[in-house]
Amino acid sequence: MSHHGSVRTALLWLISMICFTHVALFARGQAPDTLGFISIDCGSPPSAAYVDAITGLPYVSDADFIDTGVSHNVSAEYVDASLPRPHYDLRSFPTGARNCYTVRPLTPGTKYLVRATFLHGNYDGLGDGGLAVFDLYLGVNLWRTVNISSVSSTFRAEIISVVPDDYVHVCLVGKKGLGTPFISGLELRPLADELYPIVANASMSMDVHGRHNLGPEERMDVNFRYPDDPHDRIWKVLANPRSWIPTNTTAAVLNVAQDQFLVPSAVMQTAATVDDGFSLQFYWDADDSNKAFVYYVALHFAEVRALNSSEARICEINLNNDLWYSKPISPVYLYSGAVFGTVTGKTQYNYRIEPTNNSTLPPIMNALEIFLMVHTAERATDGGDVSAIMAIKAKYEINRNWMGDPCGPKIYLWEGVSCNYAISSPPRIISLNLSSTELTGEITSAFRNLTALQTLDLSLNNLTGNIPEFLALLPSLAVLDLTGNRFNGSVPESLLKRSQEGSLKLRIEANTSSIDNGPSKSDSQPRGTKRNNTAVIVPVVVVVVVVLLVVAVIVTVLFCRRRTENDPSVRPLNGSHSKEENEDDVSLQFDNRQFTYKELETITNSFEKSIGKGGFGVVYLGYLEDGTPVAVKTRTESSSQSHNEFLGEALHLIRVHHRNLVNLVGHCKDGQHSALIYEYMSEGTLQEKLREKSPDFVPLSWRQRLRISLDSAQGLEYLHKACKPPLIHRDVKTANILLNGSNLEAKIADFGLSKAFNNDLQSHVSTRVVGTPGYLDPEYYTSFQLSEKSDVYSFGIVLLEVVTGQPPILPESVHIVQWARQRLAKGDIESVVDGNMQGRYDLNSVWKVADLALRCTEQASSQRPSMADVVVQLKESLELEEGCVKVQSSYAGSGDLYAESGDARSQSTHSGVALDLVGPAAR
Repeated sequence: MSHHGSVRTALLWLISMICFTHVALFARGQAPDTLGFISIDCGSPPSAAYVDAITGLPYVSDADFIDTGVSHNVSAEYVDASLPRPHYDLRSFPTGARNCYTVRPLTPGTKYLVRATFLHGNYDGLGDGGLAVFDLYLGVNLWRTVNISSVSSTFRAEIISVVPDDYVHVCLVGKKGLGTPFISGLELRPLADELYPIVANASMSMDVHGRHNLGPEERMDVNFRYPDDPHDRIWKVLANPRSWIPTNTTAAVLNVAQDQFLVPSAVMQTAATVDDGFSLQFYWDADDSNKAFVYYVALHFAEVRALNSSEARICEINLNNDLWYSKPISPVYLYSGAVFGTVTGKTQYNYRIEPTNNSTLPPIMNALEIFLMVHTAERATDGGDVSAIMAIKAKYEINRNWMGDPCGPKIYLWEGVSCNYAISSPPRIISLNLSSTELTGEITSAFRNLTALQTLDLSLNNLTGNIPEFLALLPSLAVLDLTGNRFNGSVPESLLKRSQEGSLKLRIEANTSSIDNGPSKSDSQPRGTKRNNTAVIVPVVVVVVVVLLVVAVIVTVLFCRRRTENDPSVRPLNGSHSKEENEDDVSLQFDNRQFTYKELETITNSFEKSIGKGGFGVVYLGYLEDGTPVAVKTRTESSSQSHNEFLGEALHLIRVHHRNLVNLVGHCKDGQHSALIYEYMSEGTLQEKLREKSPDFVPLSWRQRLRISLDSAQGLEYLHKACKPPLIHRDVKTANILLNGSNLEAKIADFGLSKAFNNDLQSHVSTRVVGTPGYLDPEYYTSFQLSEKSDVYSFGIVLLEVVTGQPPILPESVHIVQWARQRLAKGDIESVVDGNMQGRYDLNSVWKVADLALRCTEQASSQRPSMADVVVQLKESLELEEGCVKVQSSYAGSGDLYAESGDARSQSTHSGVALDLVGPAAR
């Protein structure tokens, strides 16, 4: 092979790697930086603090991060020069169903590598009889099951996850009859956003299934980590199978700019290769042969010696005898590159890297990473509530087993705490019962931050001082029990007022100190006596009567106004119309064509072919004089669409022009006949494409669905942002998304219910609720306030239909949002995605759209994205689908990795060296 051919091949592979790594060739250094590192020695004395001799990193005791458990030292027989000092001791948890570390301070929204280490070391003298199996949780999400199968081996669990708050809970949950949970060390390392970008938010994490350094000539007892790896990832040295040939360089191997992995030079300087004509193979078995586990695999390559003009190292990557990466690769000299993607659906994953026909050298590989995608979308309790309840716990030194998240998982709900579990928002603490818990001192101001609290019981304690006025400011508080304490002073007027109005049930009897709870200085009788109750009841009755009268008047006015709006025969005496009616009744001054009814009969061949029907009437296929097909939308007298709505659709379409909005060709207003003439969309509606069940039905591919969604989103974005003033569609649904041509270009149709703002400054308009059941924004439904976010909600339903193929209202009257949230919260996307696609989609792209749909359908409009944001997210999802990076997610599993080389020309039987990926790690 010529020198030019070799160089050209190398350059082509480098360009192809950009598809995976999105890089430009600029060398990047890796200066060690431990800012944000947290290293905890579990079980060490409270005052212990030291610098680890192996890594040079400082460690601290876990005493400030947990208040349960028992400290132990490992047996002396396991302590030697090779044992890291953090493993000398541990903390065990013989009591409590769940025991949690609260690690802080962290930087909210930052990606962290969280590592937990376990060495039994016969700490309890029970030998193998003291081994344990227990679950490890990150916050409220199951991370993995820890199976301690040896007293002498170190078990290590690592996960890469985005931490949403300034703290994170790491919890150990025992399994009945399977031993006592324990932990030796806990480490957190912040990672830059550009590292492992598939972990983009808290809903998806990566469990480290295996991270391997290939090619060292001898097995090394100490693995590569900090400071060799500035991020303190641990690269376990993979023992060379008999047929692998180690090779290395002493020159530095550089990372390219925007590298997604930043594998350290010390790891990339060594590599494994094989004899000429052979392939480099490795494989692993899915745990319990479970095909549902989804693995993310990154293969790292760098050429470690300069090739001469007659040499070329070109290889291809196969998985289970199928080509995994579509292009040949040729590692670049002293630059690291990666090929990565996801695999799922198999019980065994066999990778084979083999030379191409024009390669003069065998394949080479420097490092390998395997991850399990873990869906961590279960919502933690509202951060403000957590901070408040933790402050209350610290203030009163509450001894209950208040550990981890207060509300989740539900089976570990804190004692005395009740929570509200909304579908679209984090759990909130709504009830707190601290009765008879020996509370002393004043009522802490931390209670004021429990803003969703409905019931607060502080009875039968020794609380003193004044009753704080801020309790009356808790917006949802309905029950406040302060009986049996030692308060002084008077009850705040604001609390008494809420009690008298009936919005708060207040109890303050049996206080041993003086309480003046009346409106006057002389009234010192304790609240709860007969005289005081009578004094309160009289004004309450008066207030209730007045309120009822006011409500009756308001209801009467609204009823009359609604009758006036709905009855066309009821008009103001001066004959004037509302602004909305005046706008709709304006005579149509179209720039486009006006048809007579006779012309409509001609172009439709006497309304021969119906192509659709709705509440407005029937849509017919027609042809203009030049043969152009059109859709003729007629309005019948029995139409559920009012005359004003029908004409309003035309008025709106006059001023909107966008390639993703249906084009109005003309109109007809001829006597009693009304019609709108549109461009003909030959492929029907998105609803029809998603629901079609005919034998020759070809389902929409995921790429087609994304394209249609993006087109539709761009049309809505135009209405919201480019129209002056903005226009709200108000009836976004799959039946109003029309498709045209072989490329299925999508356009928004049916503007009969659209509503324009009066000016650009308006954020919403107050109007009657109209739209299609299942698509209606719940906030608009209850407040009568229409905004751009109402369209966003409806479009979120459309996205869920695109992902699932299901209608908005499922059988048994279950709403699609509730149905999807419940399954996605468990990571069960397989049961959500439309089976008609037969698994032919990029799972990360699907997850991104599903997550976007859930954000669009949040109950509160303020929590929904704008249509501009939706467009951006859909473009990214389309890039994922069209690109070569395939990302999927599922629950974590376990398995063993095997490595060997084999004849590239034969189907070899695997008999390689076993490596525990998630089991004991070398010390």
